[in-house]
Amino acid sequence: MRGFLNFLNKIFFRGYRLFLFSLSIITIIYFFPIKGKFKYDFEKGRPWQYENLYAPFDFTLKKTQEEINEEFELTKIKNPIFFNIDSFATYNILDNIKLSIEYLEKDSILAQTDTINFKKLDSLTRIIFSDIYKKGLLDLNYDFSDEQISTVLIDNEEINSTYFNEFIKPEELFKFVENKILEFQAEDLGPQIIWLVSEISTPNIKLNNTLTEKSINEVYNSISSDKSSIEKETLIISKGEIVDDKTLQILQSLKHDYEINSDFDNINTVYLAYSVLLILSILMIVMYLRKFEISIYQSNNKLTFIYFNLSLLIIISTYIINTKPDYIYIVPYSLLPLLFMTFFNSGIALICHSIAILLIGFIAPYSYEFIFLNIMTGIVAILSSKNIYKRSNLFLTVIKITCVYILCYVSFHVIKDGTLSEIKISNVVVFLICGLLTLFIYPLIYIYEKIFRLVSDVSLLELSDTNSGLLKKLSEKAPGTFHHSLNVANLAEACADKIGANALLSRVGALHHDIGKIKNPEYFIENQKINENIHDNITATESVKIIKNHVLEGVKLAKSEGLPERVIDFISTHHGTSLISFFYNQEKESNSNVLKSDFCYNGPKPFSIEMAIVMMCDSVEAATKSIKDPDSKKIDEFVESIIDKQVENNQYENCELTFKNISTIKNILKEKLKNIYHIRIEYPR
Repeated sequence: MRGFLNFLNKIFFRGYRLFLFSLSIITIIYFFPIKGKFKYDFEKGRPWQYENLYAPFDFTLKKTQEEINEEFELTKIKNPIFFNIDSFATYNILDNIKLSIEYLEKDSILAQTDTINFKKLDSLTRIIFSDIYKKGLLDLNYDFSDEQISTVLIDNEEINSTYFNEFIKPEELFKFVENKILEFQAEDLGPQIIWLVSEISTPNIKLNNTLTEKSINEVYNSISSDKSSIEKETLIISKGEIVDDKTLQILQSLKHDYEINSDFDNINTVYLAYSVLLILSILMIVMYLRKFEISIYQSNNKLTFIYFNLSLLIIISTYIINTKPDYIYIVPYSLLPLLFMTFFNSGIALICHSIAILLIGFIAPYSYEFIFLNIMTGIVAILSSKNIYKRSNLFLTVIKITCVYILCYVSFHVIKDGTLSEIKISNVVVFLICGLLTLFIYPLIYIYEKIFRLVSDVSLLELSDTNSGLLKKLSEKAPGTFHHSLNVANLAEACADKIGANALLSRVGALHHDIGKIKNPEYFIENQKINENIHDNITATESVKIIKNHVLEGVKLAKSEGLPERVIDFISTHHGTSLISFFYNQEKESNSNVLKSDFCYNGPKPFSIEMAIVMMCDSVEAATKSIKDPDSKKIDEFVESIIDKQVENNQYENCELTFKNISTIKNILKEKLKNIYHIRIEYPR
């Protein structure tokens, strides 16, 4: 029955992997632009590498965006923009003038003098405001040309048309008033008039956004993108000729018409061709995982994560290329390798990022430039992303990525144009925005951890907090075990760091490896009082059952608390299948038929380097406490014997530890333990 269930399970996993693969291909194909691909690559400033190119058909030469914008600005001036006039402003201002002058009369300090001719002040102020409202006082400083035709509306009915410069802008108001004061030779009333204007002036001209936008859009849409026609068989460019601005414009127009007007006799053949390229690309990732990352290949969860991110990145890029191709570099492509580095390793990050960029480069403008920039920044991201859970490291990584983007862009620009003078600041801003968007990796990590049940270094850092969760409970109920776990964690972190393993994961695994002792802490010697050993009152078989059970209890407790599988694996593997020799020998004295397997842990054996490190550190740290009068020689021999015995018992056969790794770990443990026990070398007398 179990064999049949295993068979069904294997069929399910294989079917799911095939489903993921197929779904990714279909999804990408669906969003990919299926059109003719112009068969020539060209860039400004580079020689034409192909044979002489003649126009294959009649096509129209397209205007550049600069030419369209220039024509738009010229045409826009002749097309009216619309303003609404507030007819009540003139009436309201008369009352406000009267009230303000009355207030001024009562306040001699504000009036600045007692000899003001208030009747003259009233009359002049009314005349000035009348002139202001005749011209029209704008509510804002609008950015329109002075020659722009402006239509004034009242209740959506046109009353007159004028030029925009006829209106008074807010910034011009006081200059206009000062000129009127000079015109009326009323300098003696100037301060009071200025004060009145500043206090009670209100705009009476406001832009009608709806009608204006409609008018402007009509103008823009009326502009033709066609410049002129180029007839079939016209020589466009000769072999070896440098692609200049004029030729570039013609080639881009030809490419546009070719891709738009390509008529395929069999669209299914085109879809098939696209599918072949995609299948080969994704297959490279699958083959890499199957050969070098079998644990990830066998994890449906992790495979789903990889396929999802690849597909999502390609879909987003395709959308931007189809709608706003100039903003393609705003997409933070470096997020992909950073995410894969966070959850996996550099190998997966590099191959997945490279495949994604190659696929997107197939449809991206200036393919070579696009591929070069993003492959370079991807490598920088991978090389700089160690300990990305530290904010300083993340910011430095983003700065490096942004700098590489800008440097590569500037270099390509100089190669094309031969000068730095025409570099667009807007493109540099796009790279800066791209860098800022890369900082979104933190919320993405959190989201992906919850959705795909993955573990990042950020989560591991949280789990290393000894004042929260299970570790706090361990310190309260089993203080001896907690102290032991801290020592093991320090040893494991040092060993992992030395051999290039995940030091943070090793530390977190070591801190949690003995949490199962929370249930029965008094049965473990590190938590017992002096001269009180509870095992003296029970049989060796019972003792072993309790000792072995701390692994199962630890796994159960960890699952109930929602600890990640990567951490739970440390709990289940930290003893492997090793023998509990003390109680085995005790039982053997009274029962010669005792089964050795009954006194061995149930496993599994460690299947990662980090798990193996924790197993070594746990065994050595616990055992060295039994050494009487420890010295340098005793510690060296103890470490050697314990680890060698584990190697002999094949405890590390499922992980990729080398003899060099084991030797390095031994040396680190010896050094650290000597420091713990304050062992000093003996100097010759």
